Amino acid sequence: MNLVEWDRSTSVLDREWTSAGAMPDEGLLGAILERQRDLSAVERFAQFHAEVHEPLQGRYYSSLMPAQPPSEGQQYAFEVDLDRCSGCKACVAACHSLNGLDEGESWREVGLVVGGSMSLPVLQHVTSSCHHCLDPACAAACPVDAYEKDPSTGIVRHLDDQCIGCQYCTLACPYDAPKFQPLKGIVRKCDMCAGRLAVGEAPACVQACPHEAIVIRIVDRSDVIARAEADDFLAGAPDPVHTRPTTIYRSTRLDGADDPRPADDEHLQPEHAHWPLIVMLVLTQLSVGGFAVALADTAAGVRHGLAWSIHDALCLAIGLAGLVASVLHLGRPLYAYRAIIGLRHSWLSREVLAFGVFAGLAKTLLALDYLPAGWLPLWIGARPALLAAVVAAGLAGIGCSVMVYHVVRRPFWHARFAAARFLGTAVSLGLTTALAAMAIARVVSSDARPSPAFWTVALGLAAATSFRLWLESRQTAALARSGHMTLRKTAFLLRRPLRQASELRRSLALAGGTILPAVSLLAAAAGHSGASAFAAILALVVSIAAEIAERYLFFTAVVRPGMPGRILA
Repeated sequence: MNLVEWDRSTSVLDREWTSAGAMPDEGLLGAILERQRDLSAVERFAQFHAEVHEPLQGRYYSSLMPAQPPSEGQQYAFEVDLDRCSGCKACVAACHSLNGLDEGESWREVGLVVGGSMSLPVLQHVTSSCHHCLDPACAAACPVDAYEKDPSTGIVRHLDDQCIGCQYCTLACPYDAPKFQPLKGIVRKCDMCAGRLAVGEAPACVQACPHEAIVIRIVDRSDVIARAEADDFLAGAPDPVHTRPTTIYRSTRLDGADDPRPADDEHLQPEHAHWPLIVMLVLTQLSVGGFAVALADTAAGVRHGLAWSIHDALCLAIGLAGLVASVLHLGRPLYAYRAIIGLRHSWLSREVLAFGVFAGLAKTLLALDYLPAGWLPLWIGARPALLAAVVAAGLAGIGCSVMVYHVVRRPFWHARFAAARFLGTAVSLGLTTALAAMAIARVVSSDARPSPAFWTVALGLAAATSFRLWLESRQTAALARSGHMTLRKTAFLLRRPLRQASELRRSLALAGGTILPAVSLLAAAAGHSGASAFAAILALVVSIAAEIAERYLFFTAVVRPGMPGRILA
């Protein structure tokens, strides 16, 4: 550094010392100490907020918040003035930002309700999130108790660390409030910004709304029950009696409009298929049906008519494969063992327990069958009782499967429809499995002629398949004529968007339940045991494919409930 540069640098330091309030003769150390006393912008911001004891923006939304916390018999609730809602979605953006939601994830949504007449049409935006119901269906359905309703505030909170990602709550909630997040493998939902409420600050959606359309109120639980029983909730929304939502909607425009309805009322599209559940339901019902056919064979006094060693092993292996497939539906499969926590209230927990008992008894039955003769002299006499216990546990599991879908209150999943489909699958696939096992046993034993049981099973399978296809056709026609609009929508889906899947199901059922069994029977009668076994095994494979197609229609043709008009808003 030359003399000129040194002079310039000292001049700059002198100016900085002077601006910092230090004289040049105080020296460099004094200037540095003086500069350290000056806080940075971040430090000044932190110090400012540390000295503030109330929310800075409180004066803008204090009227939108209750003055006191809820007392006994009360809870917090959203109140929405729909006449003020413009559909700007500022509430959606604020909720997304504050809660750090992922792309495509939203805990608050804006829908659309239309009504009125051609001369005076009505178009109303509807903002909605979790309604923090008095009887939350999500909590009742959850098999791991991942929901809790705060006794003092009434807020329904989701416990993320407890969730296994089974998504049953997303089926049970009629308002589609819980959202499954695939990247995290769990469900998440609105908690009314409970942390902010605890310190007197408004939830993000309340604070962000430019029209003050959303407010927090304290409601009496008795009033919530009365409004639900009077169906005083929102036009186009699901029946409030089921969960008793606490949100209050007010609108002079909708109250005076003719025929208010969701804007997406005629927007129909197939629902998500849930493939792991499809496979689980079909294969477990096959297993139960197979053991039921074996029990019927035993009750008829035909010893080993179904080749027990082959048949039972086949039924058990297929049933276990179905149970393994069910775990693939979980967002966090390593925590599947938690699924029986909600045994007192969740049908999913009961289904898990019932099929667990079924699998355990079936494995015991098979293990005892393979013991050398003479090890358990009393086993032959006790076998029918154990087989009956296996079938009873399996039927209990199927019954729980029926209730899993019945309690979510989707009309197409009503017990009268689900039970017929699930038991029909058990009967058809149970007979097909028995046919395949007997055909394989004939090849192993070099038996040239089919047994009477083989004829009985083949003819029974053809009759059951024909009856089921006739019944499904009649059911679809009845759905189309139903007075329930949701069931008519299901019929439309089956006949239009899902028409190819419906036709594929019928074709596979005919091939696997009638044509291939007849080929197997004719080949057996002609003494071609190898060809008969091949046709029987192919019939089993095709029949499983037919039932998978049927179960695909079961999931995709259902109409999902939810808040009105979200798709077209």
